[in-house]
Amino acid sequence: MDSFRRLPKAKNLVLIAPDEISAHKHSLSIFGSFFIRGERTRRKLQGAFFMSQKVEKPSLSGHRLKTRKRDEKEKYDPSSFRDAIIQGLTETGNDLDLVAKYLDLQGGKLDFRRYADVLFDILFAGGQLAPGGSIVEDSTDPEKLFRTNVCVFGTDESRLREFYEVFNKLLRRYKYLERSFEDALKKILYFMKGFKDDEKRKLAIITGIFLGNGFCSAKVLSSIFEEHLVKDGVSLDFADVMFKTWLAEKDMSSIITALKKASLESRLPELFPVNKRDQETFVAHFKKVGLGPIADFQETQRNYQVKVELKKHVTEMMKDEEPPKEMVAYILEHMQKHNLKEQEVTMLVWSTIMASVEWNKKEELVAEQALKHLRTYSPLLAAVAKSAMAELSLLVKIQEYCYDNMNFMKSFQKIVVMLYKTEVIREEVILKWYKDAHSSKGKSVFLEQMKKFVEWLENASEESEEDED
Repeated sequence: MDSFRRLPKAKNLVLIAPDEISAHKHSLSIFGSFFIRGERTRRKLQGAFFMSQKVEKPSLSGHRLKTRKRDEKEKYDPSSFRDAIIQGLTETGNDLDLVAKYLDLQGGKLDFRRYADVLFDILFAGGQLAPGGSIVEDSTDPEKLFRTNVCVFGTDESRLREFYEVFNKLLRRYKYLERSFEDALKKILYFMKGFKDDEKRKLAIITGIFLGNGFCSAKVLSSIFEEHLVKDGVSLDFADVMFKTWLAEKDMSSIITALKKASLESRLPELFPVNKRDQETFVAHFKKVGLGPIADFQETQRNYQVKVELKKHVTEMMKDEEPPKEMVAYILEHMQKHNLKEQEVTMLVWSTIMASVEWNKKEELVAEQALKHLRTYSPLLAAVAKSAMAELSLLVKIQEYCYDNMNFMKSFQKIVVMLYKTEVIREEVILKWYKDAHSSKGKSVFLEQMKKFVEWLENASEESEEDED
């Protein structure tokens, strides 16, 4: 095959030996280094060959290509934007309806998206803010207007709700400004220390209005936990006014929901300097300034955190198989230290005991397993359930637990009897439960289980009374 030339694959391309070329030269055409049979195929290849050749276009040295107008990038010029907005706001004469209309029109002419931070600086503080909260002045032209009183800081407190409507109309018209607004408000809150006292108060009021109307996320409040604001009391003063305004707009449950969404519900104590950051100081302060719901919420938060800590530590002690006596000592110390209620701790100890073991799935075996486990840790329940009310709450809790966990339905009576024998639940509490204090969950089933035991208790009680006589 060395004597043959390889030709590209095509319908009219063939391999021809060199000694045959002379015999067929009348029907062959030469294209490059290939022999081609057929005029039509030759023309096709010739056309494809020349089309594939790139012809360099002539160009003049130093020639500048013209850029399309839409591709031209305008120079970043916040000063010109600031001047235009300040001039326009000033001309409204502090008529807030005219302010809203002016901003609505200018959104189609000025680049609100690009200069959103400058726009919100002006609407809050009256001018473009420098780091620290001061207004940027134009040193090149002392006569140029660099600030306006048509802003939050320049508005009377009684009209701040009207100014809120200016923001509301602006962001409804230009939805793309929503994120920029929150970023701007975070920054302005961060700069609070550089503002005057009346300006801080107005900022707190309008922030409370924003939050009360769901205008922005409570995440904007993350800035007030900064150390430079906390240590000088700026954060706490702001929070007092802001929460009062917010509570005037919404109830406490709405505020709690908003704080939880922003993951701020546990950070409220951080409004106080480190040396004053304790539960007693927090509660006393907010009750003193008329914000009892905030104080109550913090109490609830503290109790929840303390109970979580207690449950976690007791669970670890159970895993380490520490003696019940040591566990009792820890629980009682924790109760006293954090002033926890007896009923709450009783419920928590029961839940912790029952959650610390993997229960058998067979109903006939789980009763024996439960009795053995509860007998081991009954001293914990006996130590915390000292009052009749705590014991009754425990008994109702056991009833509901057995109802919710079907494998325990037949174990209820055995558990109650065992807790009676270990002196966790008293006779009179069981009788009270049976008579009118039981839960509706599985009522008929559990009352039937307890019927004979209750009758025994009642008879024993009557015999005891007769002996005394």
